Amino acid sequence: MSQGPRSGLYAVSAALLAMSRHLEVRDVLKTIVASARELLDAQYAALGVPDDHGGFAQFVVDGISDAQWKAIGPLPRQHGILAAMLHEARPERLADVRKDPRFEGWPGAHPDMSDFLGLPIRDGDEVIGALFLANKNCPKPDGSCGFTEDDEELLTILAQHAAIALTNARLYERSRELTIAEERSRLAHELHDAVSQKLFSLRLTAQAAAALVDRDPARAKGELQQVAALAAEAADELRAAVVELRPTALDEDGLVATLRTHIQVLDRAHSARVTFSSCGVRALPASQEEAMLRVAQEALHNALRHSGATQVDVTLERYGQGAVLRVTDNGSGFEPTVIRSAGRHLGLVSMRDRSSGVGGTLTVKSAPGKGTTIEMEVPGG
Repeated sequence: MSQGPRSGLYAVSAALLAMSRHLEVRDVLKTIVASARELLDAQYAALGVPDDHGGFAQFVVDGISDAQWKAIGPLPRQHGILAAMLHEARPERLADVRKDPRFEGWPGAHPDMSDFLGLPIRDGDEVIGALFLANKNCPKPDGSCGFTEDDEELLTILAQHAAIALTNARLYERSRELTIAEERSRLAHELHDAVSQKLFSLRLTAQAAAALVDRDPARAKGELQQVAALAAEAADELRAAVVELRPTALDEDGLVATLRTHIQVLDRAHSARVTFSSCGVRALPASQEEAMLRVAQEALHNALRHSGATQVDVTLERYGQGAVLRVTDNGSGFEPTVIRSAGRHLGLVSMRDRSSGVGGTLTVKSAPGKGTTIEMEVPGG
C-alpha cells in the first residue's frame, strides 16, 4: 500500500469514522473526497453524483481553492473518463489522462492533471457516483503512473464505505423531508381545527355586538371586548403554529444570520433591549441548527412576555465541534422547582425535548428577582 502522510490502518479507520459522523449528503461528499486525497497523497480529488440529464447533481472537489473553482465555470458534463467510470462501472488508472483517447480537454482555468486514478461508487448494481484522484505526490520515472495497484485497492475499500455513507445520508435526508411534510400536514389540520373555530366564534360575536349597539350599548361593549379576546387567541395560535415551520432563512442563511435578524426585529418591536453576539460558530447539522433556533425563540418569548426584563442578551459560541447558546435576561426570574410542581412549564419541557432530540443538553438557571439564563449545548457534526 502506498506510503502517504497518514497511511496505514489508523488513517483508514479515521477516514471511515469521519464519513460516519455526517448525515448531510454534502458533508458526506466533502469528507469522502478529503479523506481519499489525504490517504493516497494526491494533489487533487473529486467526486461527482450524476443526474439523469447527462450532468452532475453534485460535484465536490478537494485541492482546488474557491477562487479556482469559480474560475473553472459550470459543473462538468458526463463525458470522457468520467462518463466511462459511470457507464462502464470500472476503475481507471492512467499514467497521463491527457493522452487517453477519451480525453476531451478541460476549461482554461482548470488545473493541469497527469496521472489519474478513478472508480465508480456503487450501491448494488447502481452507480451512484464517481470518485477520482489526480497528480500523486511521488516520483514518476519514465512517465509512469504514480498510483499503484495498492492505491487502487485502498480507494476501492474507501468507495465501498462511501457508498454506505452516501446511501445513509440520502435516507436521512429523505426521512427528514417526510417528517417535515408530515409536520406541515399536522399543522394544517391544527390551523383548520383551532384557528378556524376561533374565527367562526369571532364572527358570531361581532355580529351579536353589531345587533346590540343601538338598543343595549353596555352589552355591545362586552361583546366587543370578547371580540378582542378571541382575536388575540387566534393570533397566538396562528403564531404558535407558524413558528413550528422550519424557516426558509435557516436553510439559506444559516443559524447565526437567522438569529441575528430575528433578534434585531425583536429589539425594534419591544421596549426591552435585545442583543446578539456570536463567536467562531461553524455550520452545524440542520437538525441541531433548527433545535437551537426554536429554543432561542421560546426563551426569548418567555423573557419578553413574562419576565418583565429590560435587557435580554443572546450569545452563540463555538464549543468544541459544536456550539453553545445562552439567552440571559434581567427579569423577575423564578424558582424552577416551584414552576414544575405547579404544573407550569414556561416552555421548558419543549426546550428540553428539542435539545435532547439532537443529542444536546439544556440548563436553566433562575431565581426569584435574579433573572434567568437558558443554556443549550449541542455536539456538532
